[in-house]
Amino acid sequence: MSRFSDQINVFVLEEPVFDAEEINHLSFDQRTDQLVILLPHLKPGMDGDEQKTAMRNLLSDFFSEQDLANWIFWYYTPMALQFSDHYTAALTVFDCMDELSAFDFAPPALLAMEKKLLKTADIVFTGGHSLHEAKKEHHNNIHVFPSSIDKAHFALARTTALEPTDQESITGIKLGFFGVIDERFDAELIRQLALKRPDWQIVLLGPVVKVSMDQLPQAHNIHYLGQKTYQQLPAYLSGWNVALIPFAINQSTRFISPTKTPEYLSAGKRVVSTPIRDVVKPYGISGMVNIASDPEEFIMAIEQALLAADQEEWLAQVDTFLEDKSWDNTFEDMKKKMLWTLFETDKLLAS
Repeated sequence: MSRFSDQINVFVLEEPVFDAEEINHLSFDQRTDQLVILLPHLKPGMDGDEQKTAMRNLLSDFFSEQDLANWIFWYYTPMALQFSDHYTAALTVFDCMDELSAFDFAPPALLAMEKKLLKTADIVFTGGHSLHEAKKEHHNNIHVFPSSIDKAHFALARTTALEPTDQESITGIKLGFFGVIDERFDAELIRQLALKRPDWQIVLLGPVVKVSMDQLPQAHNIHYLGQKTYQQLPAYLSGWNVALIPFAINQSTRFISPTKTPEYLSAGKRVVSTPIRDVVKPYGISGMVNIASDPEEFIMAIEQALLAADQEEWLAQVDTFLEDKSWDNTFEDMKKKMLWTLFETDKLLAS
């Protein structure tokens, strides 16, 4: 979205917060000249139908003097259709990043809303190959865009000398993970790693969501350092010996394509992952990432990564693979496909 905002006005509508004292309203956070974050403020205590009505009214007020022929609607979640389906924009994009219906506590209406959005959208993007395979029969203009990266940002980990204070105090071999810790996270795998290799230090960065800390493993060598900013991540990565993707194999991970895979690799870190389909192919089969299915295999793969003698050759392979995996390239390719879709739509309407 930041790249689109270099060329056109972009308004990002956030999830509502329930802190309105008298009337529901939108607040506007002007990040750049052409990028504005819209935050809905709703009155507390509203039920689901009241929330949808309130959001619909706020959106109607916002668009009251706008010509929808000048707008592109970009959906990350089908649930937003509940308060925006009365509009027809010049182009509707569904950026399908995850199989949201497989996540814990997914709204019951999500599947129906996704089916509706797939009919409404002019173009669909998917965040990985396995997700594309699952959705391609449901739309005739669908394109796969696996995880892109800011290579220069994460490559800072290769030259950063100082670790953040909370991690610097942890001594020994450091195995790291950053991301949301939720139902996708294999807590038992981490528990077994910590138990079987007490001399290894496991560093976990990120918020704990939808699971209780009581459900997560606790040990002297497991360190929950909390959520960090995007800017801080290279400094933390710089101190890791091996990066981990310890996702459980379940419904919520069936179609994920973890962006952290190329980010870890950009940082020059060896990676060990459970057999997530979009990690196995292409990263596992090419030898850029070690794949392991259980604690014993994870330990063996980590030991192999720690002892690897081909670091220079491996890094060259990684850098060659990541050469064209940038957000700039993704943006340009998406834009071309959107312009083609607009052109074809105009031709259809003209005929």
